[in-house]
Amino acid sequence: MTEKDVELFHPEKQIEVQREIWANPATLGLMGFALTTMATGLHNVGYWGAGPTLAMALAFGGTAQFFAGAIAFRKGAMFPGTAFCSYGAFWWSLFFMLFVLPMGGVKIDAAQEFGFFLMWTLFTLPFVIASIKHGKLLFILFVLLEIAFILLDLVTLGTLSAVAAGWEIFITGLLAWYIGAADLVNHDFGREVLPNP
Repeated sequence: MTEKDVELFHPEKQIEVQREIWANPATLGLMGFALTTMATGLHNVGYWGAGPTLAMALAFGGTAQFFAGAIAFRKGAMFPGTAFCSYGAFWWSLFFMLFVLPMGGVKIDAAQEFGFFLMWTLFTLPFVIASIKHGKLLFILFVLLEIAFILLDLVTLGTLSAVAAGWEIFITGLLAWYIGAADLVNHDFGREVLPNP
């Protein structure tokens, strides 16, 4: 039976074949988020300038994570698809807001930054609730992410130092890195080597 025959007479088998072609994108998405978030945290604490964050925001946190989300949607997974595509777009928009727009003469003041981060604070809240269904560590990750956005809100309002927010952001990224690492290692070993409840 040809591939066209499968499509015409057995659509359920075609769907099964398509799902086998695409690997689980969780590791890519989590690592893209993790490393870019850790870079952002280290920037906020003053360890380095904006360069590593902006580079990762464009390439890894933005592009690779968005690609992971597209694969998740392809596999019919709404939660990771929406999360990875959305937070990939977050990193792109942050890159444009902090680097591209100022080069074009568009000034971004603290009030506009506050509005930007507030929108992402609100966006993240339903993911905190939904993540309860996706494992304990993922739930903790989204709680930490929600806190990170709240802290960024406070930083842009001038009521919190960027250093305090930076360490919390770094820890958020570190947890995402661990979940991604556990996903990769456990998949390759075919058993739970790194606990990921």
